[in-house]
Amino acid sequence: MNKFVRSLWIAAGTLAVALGILGMFLPVLPTTPFLLLAAFCYARSSERFYRWLLYNRWFGEYIRNYREGRGIPLREKVLTLAALWATIGFTALYVVTSWWGRLILVAIATGVTVHLVKVKTFRPESSTRSVKVPHG
Repeated sequence: MNKFVRSLWIAAGTLAVALGILGMFLPVLPTTPFLLLAAFCYARSSERFYRWLLYNRWFGEYIRNYREGRGIPLREKVLTLAALWATIGFTALYVVTSWWGRLILVAIATGVTVHLVKVKTFRPESSTRSVKVPHG
């Protein structure tokens, strides 16, 4: 791959990471698709950036769990949905004045909610769980 194309992949990945981080604070902007897009871009351009993303302390485990089909922790789902509906609700009630704007916001929130509910809930294995060994 030539240097210019590699630079474009890295730039696209970095933009996706930035949008994903913004999405952590702005519920209308989806976090997961942008972080997955960043992983896609980095995987095609830079092993170093790809590893940095997958093992980042803030969202690396989240991306790995999602990509490997393990899901999203229940606490994250609840917090995400609470923030989503609080901000969308406030915006729809006090900021947006048109009925169609409000309808779009509610449709977005509903779509994100349906997606999050359908995603498997990640339950980490408890290391403190005791294993019963038969005595005999």
